[in-house]
Amino acid sequence: MFGKKLTSALLATALMSPMSAFAAQETKQPADVVLTNGAVYTVDTKNSWAEAVAIRGDKIVFVGADEYAKAHIGKDTKVIDLKGQMVLPGFIDSHTHASKTTGLIYSIDLFNGGSVEEYVATIEKFVKEHPNEPALQGRGWSNPVVPGIGPRKEVLDKIVPTTPIALTSDDGHSLWVNSAALKLAGIKKDTPNPEGGIIERDPKTGEPSGTLRESAMNLVLSKIGGYTVQQYKSGIEAYQEKAIERGVTTVRDPDMLRYPNVLEAYEELAKEDKLTIRFRNALTANPEKGPEQIAEFVKIRERNQNQNPLFQVNAVKIFLDGVVEGATAYLEKPYVHKETNGELIWKPEVYNQTAAAVDKAGFQLHIHSIGDASTRIALDGMELAEKQNGKHDARHSLVHLQLVNESDIERFKKLGAVGIVQPFWFMQEEGYYDEIEVPYLGHERAEKEYPMKSFLKKGVHVASSSDYIVTPEFNPLHGIQQGITRVEEGVTDPSKIANPDERATLAEMIASFTIDGAYANHVDDITGSIEVGKKADLIVLDKNLFKIPATQIKDAKVVLTLVEGKEVYRQKEAK
Repeated sequence: MFGKKLTSALLATALMSPMSAFAAQETKQPADVVLTNGAVYTVDTKNSWAEAVAIRGDKIVFVGADEYAKAHIGKDTKVIDLKGQMVLPGFIDSHTHASKTTGLIYSIDLFNGGSVEEYVATIEKFVKEHPNEPALQGRGWSNPVVPGIGPRKEVLDKIVPTTPIALTSDDGHSLWVNSAALKLAGIKKDTPNPEGGIIERDPKTGEPSGTLRESAMNLVLSKIGGYTVQQYKSGIEAYQEKAIERGVTTVRDPDMLRYPNVLEAYEELAKEDKLTIRFRNALTANPEKGPEQIAEFVKIRERNQNQNPLFQVNAVKIFLDGVVEGATAYLEKPYVHKETNGELIWKPEVYNQTAAAVDKAGFQLHIHSIGDASTRIALDGMELAEKQNGKHDARHSLVHLQLVNESDIERFKKLGAVGIVQPFWFMQEEGYYDEIEVPYLGHERAEKEYPMKSFLKKGVHVASSSDYIVTPEFNPLHGIQQGITRVEEGVTDPSKIANPDERATLAEMIASFTIDGAYANHVDDITGSIEVGKKADLIVLDKNLFKIPATQIKDAKVVLTLVEGKEVYRQKEAK
C-alpha cells in the first residue's frame, strides 16, 4: 500500500513509464499548478501511485515523485502541499438527471416524506404558498408507501379540487394526479391504456384511480406543460454546484428532448460559458417515431459539436421497459403478485430498426432496461446493429440491470456493451425489499438482483451512476461504499447483504466511477485517469480510501475539485 513516500521500486516504475518520459520533455516551461506530498491514485492501467501532479493549462504534464516535480515549478507556479491527502481522477456519473434539479426548485418536493399524511402536509403547504398557479407539479412520492394501484386521486381532490396537479414518483415512472388533471387529459373509465402504459383503476368501479404509469403519464404531462428554458438553466447550474462539491466532473444527462426546453437550456449555458463540469448527454428517442427521428438527432449533434467542449450530445436514450415497483419492468417470467410480465415500451421490431439507425449514425445507445427479458431484447437489437453496420467501437450501454439472465452477461462482452449500474441501490432496503421486491418477484429472483461482480469477471466494462434524482444523495463516495458492502447502513446481519457474491473491491468501485465511466461516455482519451496528456480533472479527498474501513468511505470529504485545470470547488474549511 502507498506510504508517505514512494518505495524505490515504485519510483523506478514511475521514472521508466511513458508518462514520466513525456513529462521530462516538458520541463522547460513551468507548470501553472503543482500538487505535492499527496497519495495520488492514478487509476491508470497499472493502478499506479504517485506523490505529485503538475498541471499546465487544462492538461496534466507530470505524474510522479515529489523530487522530480520540482523541475516543473517556476516563480509563478501555484504549489499546493496536500499533506498526504488522497488525489483521484474526477468522478464520473454515467446516468444522472441533472436537469431535474429544476423540479426541486420550482415544484413540490416529496422526497423526504414517508407516508401519505406527510405527502399531504407538504402539498398543502406548497399550495398555500402558491395560490394562483394554473397547474401544480411535483416529484418524490414512493411506491412502497402506496403499493398496488398506487395513490388515489381523492386524496389530492381534497387539497386542490379544481387545479390540475401531477406528482411524479421518486423513480420517475408513475404519476399521481387529481380528478382535475384526469379531466384535463380526457382520461375516463373507457379510456384504453396507451401502448407501453397503464392507467390504474379502482378494482370495484373501473374508474381511473389517480395513478398513471409509464407512457400513460404523458397523457397528463403533455397538457400541463413543463418548465421554461430559464428555469432549467437555473436547475442545471444548481446541479453543478452540488456536483463539484461531491467531486463529480463529468456526467451524462439522458433527458434531452424527453422534456421541452431541456436541450435549449444546455445549449444556452454552453454558449454563455456557464458550464463548470463536462456533459455528454443523450437524446431521448420516441417509440412512436422509430428510426426516422435519428436524422434530426444528427443535426442536433452537429449543431453543438463545435460550440463548447464541455457540452456534447453523443448518445440516444431508449426506455425499453419500466420498473419493478410499478410491475412494468419486462420479465422473462410473470410477476408473483400480478398476472403480467410487465410492459415493453418499444415494439421489438421498431426498437431493432432504431438501434441499427442509432449505431449507423455514430451515436451510443443508452438503454433503460431493468427486467431480464428487456435486457435480452436490448442485446438482440445491438447484435442486429452490429450485423448490419459492422463491428466498431460503439460502446452501447444498458442502464440499471436489476435482473439479468446469467447467459446474457457473456453477450455483453461479445458485443462490447457497457453495463451502467447504480450501486446506491445495492442493498435489501428496509420496507422496499420486503414489501415490493420479494412479494413482486419472489425470493429467488429478489436474491439475484443487481449483479456487478459477474460482469467484471467476464471483462465487461461497468460504469457506476446515481440515477439522481431517483437517488437524492448522489455522492459517489456513498456509491463506492455501497458497492463494496451491499448492505444497508447500520445493518450488521450478514444475511442482509444483498447478493453478496456480487460485492466489488475498492479498486473496482473507484474504476467504475472514473476510468470505466470515462469509457462508457467515450471520453477515456481525455479523462478518467491521472496521466500525462489528459485533462486535469482531479479531486482531493481528506482521507485515503485504501486506509480506512469500507464502512467509513462515505464520510470522506472532497477538499478540492479541478475541472480541466480550473479550481471549481474548495472546501471552506480547507486552507
